[in-house]
Amino acid sequence: MSVTIRPVRVGDAEAIAAIYAPYVTDTAITFELDPPDAAEMRARIERITLTHPWLVAERDGVVAGYAYGAPYRTRSAYRWVAETGIYVSREARGGGIGTPLYRALLDELERRGFVAAMGVMTAGNPASSALHERLGFIDTGTQPGIGYKHGGWHDVVFWQKDLAARTTEPAGTT
Repeated sequence: MSVTIRPVRVGDAEAIAAIYAPYVTDTAITFELDPPDAAEMRARIERITLTHPWLVAERDGVVAGYAYGAPYRTRSAYRWVAETGIYVSREARGGGIGTPLYRALLDELERRGFVAAMGVMTAGNPASSALHERLGFIDTGTQPGIGYKHGGWHDVVFWQKDLAARTTEPAGTT
């Protein structure tokens, strides 16, 4: 089976929405309550890829996972830090797609001048924790009970990976 990692295309929105929907409806991995449809995913792709990369992993020509960078916070001083996310289809989980896909995303974020990546995840997700550890993220803290979904309060864990040295004057400050 051949895996190709490439930049997202707007036409991938339907496949991405299908991959993401079970995470929304069946888990507390994401705090979204209603799965976005293809039109909403298309809008997100068009909006966020202006500044941050989105990548897909295709297995034998079928989108099997995606990873993205997004603004970490809205205030300008955070603009060199990206929040990251990765989702793999049910059929492709455990098939070796996650690590190379996430690694490619981190490489692209670094290439674009981001100095850090933040993985922000619901606690109790051992597969995601292992992926972040494997890729050199460090656990920078937990916010207890800040998200309510599926009848319970959930903790959120912050993982950080430095991508580049901090300079006294980062690119784009003027």
